[in-house]
Amino acid sequence: MVRFAPCARTAWHSHGLGQTLDIVEGIALIQSRGGDIIEARPGDVIFTPAGEEHSHGATPDRFMAHIALWEGDDVDWLEHVTDDQYTGPRRPAHAL
Repeated sequence: MVRFAPCARTAWHSHGLGQTLDIVEGIALIQSRGGDIIEARPGDVIFTPAGEEHSHGATPDRFMAHIALWEGDDVDWLEHVTDDQYTGPRRPAHAL
């Protein structure tokens, strides 16, 4: 379980076997590099495939918590997400 303060977000990263995020509180902002930002809400489950660079965090005005699941321990951490990337176009998770 990971809890994010408003505006908090991960750096770009990827997982060797992918990652599943189960949103339990607030609104998560999840983005694959080069893609739109997905707004995920409690009950939404988002999977990022193996090797896909992505980031996730909270909205500017709310806390967010998710359960993060992945196999193995091989996370490749990359550069920080810029403010421009964080505030890019959004779409709801149910529109996937």
